Amino acid sequence: MISKLPKWVEYGTFFLALLAGITNSVGLLGFQHQSISHLSGTATLLGTQLLGFNDTTWHLLFIIISFILGSSLSSLIVGCSALKLGRRYNFALIIESGLLFAAMIVLNEGSQWGHYFASAACGLQNGLVTTYSGAVVRTTHVTGVLTDLGIMLGMKLKGEPIHHRRLALYLYIAFGFIFGGTIGGYFYPILEINTLAIPATLCALLAMSYSIYLYQHKEI
Repeated sequence: MISKLPKWVEYGTFFLALLAGITNSVGLLGFQHQSISHLSGTATLLGTQLLGFNDTTWHLLFIIISFILGSSLSSLIVGCSALKLGRRYNFALIIESGLLFAAMIVLNEGSQWGHYFASAACGLQNGLVTTYSGAVVRTTHVTGVLTDLGIMLGMKLKGEPIHHRRLALYLYIAFGFIFGGTIGGYFYPILEINTLAIPATLCALLAMSYSIYLYQHKEI
């Protein structure tokens, strides 16, 4: 049940959403002003380009393919999408960290391959945990989270009961993503593309923290 949600899950989703918010802010401020942690806008842009197929069309298509490949990699590493302590989230997070560092290095060299590495990293993260006790968990965008929060608000106004732990989980994700955007907005004018080092480092630290948690709970 969602009421039995361990606190490490809430903290973990907050930090995942935070690093996604930072990554996406870099995309909006520097990657041709495109979102990279979610693909709704990219898919729309791709649709507008299909009638006049050109290099931009291929670029948008490769961003989408990279995101899908990242999600597939997550499935190969972690397995089932339902959250469970003991799965290899640490290994997946290390790969995500490596992809973000690679994106930073390649983008600094002027190559568009950095966009694809960053998109794959976001796809990998989004595929890590998709459900927990009936709650949909997406940490790279907040459209669904804000929709669910709106539904909960409507239920509360009608006097219906709401799941407080689920509410807390969604609030952690929403505030984490927004706060990540704030961090990215602050550091991008200073570090530019190198701002990606922040979410990449957070990914590695989160992987380390999860590994330590597993060790302490004899779950490795």
